Amino acid sequence: MNTLHKKRTAIRNKRATDPIDRLIFEKGLRVRHVYLNRRLNLIVLILSNGAVIKSKLSDFPKLNKANEKQLNKWSLISEGVGIEWPDLDEDLSLKGFIKSAFMDRTLRTLKGNQESILV
Repeated sequence: MNTLHKKRTAIRNKRATDPIDRLIFEKGLRVRHVYLNRRLNLIVLILSNGAVIKSKLSDFPKLNKANEKQLNKWSLISEGVGIEWPDLDEDLSLKGFIKSAFMDRTLRTLKGNQESILV
């Protein structure tokens, strides 16, 4: 086996080390639908495995400033690995959304717990 073939095989067989990358690129996790609600300050992703991930719309400045028509004109990128709003020049990756949604939720929880401890 030549060296080039060995390198290609090694690259092809390399597993992701990031658990979110594994879910997306090895297990096929994808966005299936996006639900946006300005009144509730909410963006919800429905995923291919049935999971629902939500975040605050206000956490995304371009989306937060958009009108209803612009908000609802989204499309999936790479079969659900990301979402784009062409009129807003805004793209969100599934990986980035997962990380930011859980980070924001954790920070809000910690801030809430810290305040209750101090009172």
